[in-house]
Amino acid sequence: MLEARNIWELIVRRAEETPDRGMAVDETGRRLTFAAYRDACERAAAGLAARGVGEGTVVSWVQPTTLEAMVLFGALRRLGAVQNPILPIYREREVGFIVRQAATALLVVPSTWRGFDYEAMAAAVTEGTGSEVLVVDRDLPEGDPATLAPPPDDDMHADGDVPVRFLYYTSGTTAEPKGARHGDRTLRTASLGMSERLGLAADDRFAFVFPITHVAGGVYTYAAMAYGMTFVLDQAFDPATTIDLLRREGVTQAGAGTFFHQTYLAAQQALPAGERLFPDVRTFPGGGAPKPPSLHYDLKKAFGVGVVSGYGLTEAPILTMNHHDAADEVLAGTEGPAVAGTRLRIVTVDGKDAGVGEEGEVRAKGPQVTLGYLDAALDAAAFDEEGWFRTGDLGTLDAEGNLTITGRLKDVIIRKGENISAKEVEDLLFTHPRVADVAVIGLPDPASGERACAVVVTPAGEVPITFEEMTAHLGEAGLITRKLPEQLEHVDALPRNPSGKILKFELQQRFG
Repeated sequence: MLEARNIWELIVRRAEETPDRGMAVDETGRRLTFAAYRDACERAAAGLAARGVGEGTVVSWVQPTTLEAMVLFGALRRLGAVQNPILPIYREREVGFIVRQAATALLVVPSTWRGFDYEAMAAAVTEGTGSEVLVVDRDLPEGDPATLAPPPDDDMHADGDVPVRFLYYTSGTTAEPKGARHGDRTLRTASLGMSERLGLAADDRFAFVFPITHVAGGVYTYAAMAYGMTFVLDQAFDPATTIDLLRREGVTQAGAGTFFHQTYLAAQQALPAGERLFPDVRTFPGGGAPKPPSLHYDLKKAFGVGVVSGYGLTEAPILTMNHHDAADEVLAGTEGPAVAGTRLRIVTVDGKDAGVGEEGEVRAKGPQVTLGYLDAALDAAAFDEEGWFRTGDLGTLDAEGNLTITGRLKDVIIRKGENISAKEVEDLLFTHPRVADVAVIGLPDPASGERACAVVVTPAGEVPITFEEMTAHLGEAGLITRKLPEQLEHVDALPRNPSGKILKFELQQRFG
């Protein structure tokens, strides 16, 4: 593993150490070595510098997961800009809010992508702001690297505060997005925490099939530089084509979350007996969304290896991670222990530290925790009086320190004053053979306050589960009567954001 003072120095060191090793291959077969990556970053940095980008310049960018987006990430770090990657699902309301709040100097967007006109949106949201727009599809601006000023020489290992280099906005969908401030130390801590638990090595071929503009994009990119592994990129995950790409390129780390793993499992199960989809796969890295415990066992039965998941947020990526050699019950039911340098605390509803196995809010301290929100007024609610970051997630810690997420503080259905954990019901429903995917939501009810509704996706070729079958299955699994859903709905697919989290508010609007 390589070390460096900052991310740009790490990019340079990796190019010097393994110049000809492949860094990435995309869905069209284009390939990029580590030396070619460094050189492309410097040319792009010179081109951006000619447009006025320098240390501290806020550059917001929306890009699919492409080689060019990876180069843009490196080029902006070479210049010391404050880069603000934006998820491609964001539209005028969110992007406009971000551009105004972040005081974006340059907004980088594709012309059109997946049928949406980003160029027109960029023109609309920057009107009257002083922000410039740069349209990038395949070609970044380039210049002579000899014209560049020396790179910023900050040291992420030094004591004290580190410079803010990244603004990552939460993918919230019911309120204005919140901008979390991060530095190189953030990404390093999260990346090494993940990499050490996965056992990453230089010969790994890692599936990079989710938005590069997610905070995990920076975490993954750091891992590539530190370990010298290769990414298999696809700009938009499509089961019809992406799985063939990963298979063709011999993926060994098949990320990146529950939805993706469910898709891989279905593809493997559709193959003739004895044929292996990913013969070299070592783990199925997970995170970003809850996993049903049954998924680990299903994957291990089909592939020989299962889910190795972790837990984190945009504000605090990779707080925990399972070890790839952990026992099956740990891999299936927990998100593993805290990564190096990170401390967790479980706080009960009455503000006390929870005991072993006792549920409470997960709070954290560590170098990967945000340096604070761009809107500092949000910090008071985000951190408790002792400086612990309040995640808003409910969980437990076992005697070995393994974290189990039991739900969200706001994902509890309150029926007649009694709390129902949506995740508890979901995990049990996932064990039914005619449930491919499920979300349990709370819907308004004039008599009880809220009623529990199960929204189910049926496996292809199967008959949908009936309400009576559902309640019988849950009862046999040990769910008490007061927690049984009172409503059942069937959908073709659950709405999800790019990191795989189910957009429950859309289901609540549809069925409420």
